[in-house]
Amino acid sequence: MILDVVLNKTDDGYTAEIPSINGCECWAHDEDTALEKIIELASYYLKVDLKKFKLDRARRNNMQTIYKLVFDKVIS
Repeated sequence: MILDVVLNKTDDGYTAEIPSINGCECWAHDEDTALEKIIELASYYLKVDLKKFKLDRARRNNMQTIYKLVFDKVIS
């Protein structure tokens, strides 16, 4: 599975969200912490182990970076 992660730079830090998962958003002072938090939230919402996620940067413009969150989800 591949999901978009949208990271926005704000005046006081960074916000991260996964638009395809309702309510999966967070805020942090720095970019790395925002990405760590959003991956933890994705793990919680999707019930997938953190170790199964891979994050790749897709594109960046002035205030926004789009990442691709790649993982295998076993449906049981």
